[in-house]
Amino acid sequence: MADEPLVLGIETSCDETGVGIVRGTTLLADAVASSVDEHARFGGVVPEVASRAHLEAMVPTIQRALKDAGVAASDLDGIAVTAGPGLAGALLVGVSAAKAYAYALGKPLYGVNHLASHICVDQLEHGPLPEPTMALLVSGGHSSLLLSADITSDVRPLGATIDDAAGEAFDKIARVLNLGFPGGPVIDRYAKEGDPSAIAFPRGLTGPRDPAYDFSFSGLKTSVARWIEAKRAAGEDVPVRDVSASFQEAVVDVLTRKAVRACKDEGVDHLMIGGGVAANSRLRALAQERCEKAGIRLRVPRPKLCTDNGAMVAALGAEMVARNRSASAWDLSADSSLPVTETHVPGLTHDHDHVHEVAKDNLYS
Repeated sequence: MADEPLVLGIETSCDETGVGIVRGTTLLADAVASSVDEHARFGGVVPEVASRAHLEAMVPTIQRALKDAGVAASDLDGIAVTAGPGLAGALLVGVSAAKAYAYALGKPLYGVNHLASHICVDQLEHGPLPEPTMALLVSGGHSSLLLSADITSDVRPLGATIDDAAGEAFDKIARVLNLGFPGGPVIDRYAKEGDPSAIAFPRGLTGPRDPAYDFSFSGLKTSVARWIEAKRAAGEDVPVRDVSASFQEAVVDVLTRKAVRACKDEGVDHLMIGGGVAANSRLRALAQERCEKAGIRLRVPRPKLCTDNGAMVAALGAEMVARNRSASAWDLSADSSLPVTETHVPGLTHDHDHVHEVAKDNLYS
């Protein structure tokens, strides 16, 4: 254990200020400060509100993580941070904080990819990732099928959403049903009491000529919204539970069908599901059912590790250290559209010897 890299990870791509500490593949601390309640009255995440919340929460959350892990900042072997993709302002807060801590402590800095981190977090629960690994990442901003031969350097996109991400569709339908924000958990809850076959909602991009691995949920969202509007216009009650169940089934049916198909086509016998929507109970159940039939091993982290968190960033950072990947330079910046093929951002220079003199005195020990 002692010779495994001890890494602190910072995640601020959206509305969660996450700080995790990992030793190798062992999770020591996972501290999160959420600003979701501040966004609820707007029905979605407001970038400026998220950025200000990160500023307020950053130092206390880092201190809490260090305390929970029982380590000093000077013990760290590196600091990892989400460099992208995500909200530009929110990312800048995290990157700035990570650079400040790394510079003062004299520790290497690793700017990593948010999506690759969502894959790597599964190592904290189920051990080292098989290579290659097929990953289905589903969240409010992403619906992607990714093939990872090496989580630190080789992640290949097979498909992605061409419009609304799955989590975004959940939020929008919850808003139409007046269920509040965020929509995923509440729709999942109502769906458990509804009939998933009550309403035949469309399955986007599932025709024989459609892209095999891409996703589209905009048409589904529109279909559900119009169905609800028609009921209300006719003066009829909207069966919220049946609508929730039928909508949810349409989403998870497409997600799992395409993920299993990708595994078969690529000859991969493992499927990892991550991202906030991976906490959805029906997605987990249907994925397990279809994977078992196809002879595919399913790996899904516990719900808390599926949503945005610092542990996933620390996990990827620890893997970077363990595999001797290049550290990021001090000119590291946030990239709101960082492609998943760039699992980390080395930067232009890699000189970590010229650190501030205060680092020698372990000012933050």
